[in-house]
Amino acid sequence: MNAYLLTAAAIALYLVCTALVAFRLKHRDPDRLQRSTVLAVGFGAVLLHALALYGELHTAEGINLSFFNVASLTTWMISTVLLVSAIGKPVETLGLLVFPLASVLMIADLAFPGSRLLPPGTGWELRLHVVVSILAYAMLTLATLQALLLAFQDSHLRSHHPGGVIRALPPLQTMESLLFEMIGLGFVLLSLSLLSGFSYLEDMFAQHVAHKTLLSIFAWVIFAALLWGRYRFGWRGSIAIRWTLSGFVLLMLAYFGSKAILELVLHR
Repeated sequence: MNAYLLTAAAIALYLVCTALVAFRLKHRDPDRLQRSTVLAVGFGAVLLHALALYGELHTAEGINLSFFNVASLTTWMISTVLLVSAIGKPVETLGLLVFPLASVLMIADLAFPGSRLLPPGTGWELRLHVVVSILAYAMLTLATLQALLLAFQDSHLRSHHPGGVIRALPPLQTMESLLFEMIGLGFVLLSLSLLSGFSYLEDMFAQHVAHKTLLSIFAWVIFAALLWGRYRFGWRGSIAIRWTLSGFVLLMLAYFGSKAILELVLHR
């Protein structure tokens, strides 16, 4: 199928899924069939997104990891992880932010094509590093969105305005537990990403990955400190939110900041 048709169909399903999540929140509908419908439409969207991505990523010269290709791939992985998690946990609310973002980056991927090829003969170590890195970023992005939602919920509860959307969300304790589960899994994936990256790193300055490597390590330290603080001192609430956002900002600069400068500004 044509890439434009696949993209249009995926975006349509993403937006329908977003509308269903919003409807569910507005009406506080606990019906399981309604939730099943959200998941079914969402999985349809990520399937079409995957088909559209396949044509963009796989070329005769190798795998194209241009800036917007990777950005679209990352939002696809975030959406997929979110939907899989939502099968057993009440996290589908995050789709209100994730699905529109995936739609925007699918459009950007078509509008601004680029070329940054990973040659066909690339070793499995580098391929594994790329996959694990994107998975780590996807999971920690979800954790950050969960932290923002938790901050919104906590603010409304403290100001004694628990109505509307807040009533439809799980209890605050459940939301915090979900946050630290996401951070814990993301931290493990980030650790694997760093370890697999060091296996092929020869000269970080010559390979133009110095900023990415250092920022990723700083982010790892922040998430490690947060998990230790949770375990040792029971950190929660605003402390957990601030540390999560700080780690994510560093990670975003590491993954996309350096890539944007190299490709979009310096054209390397």
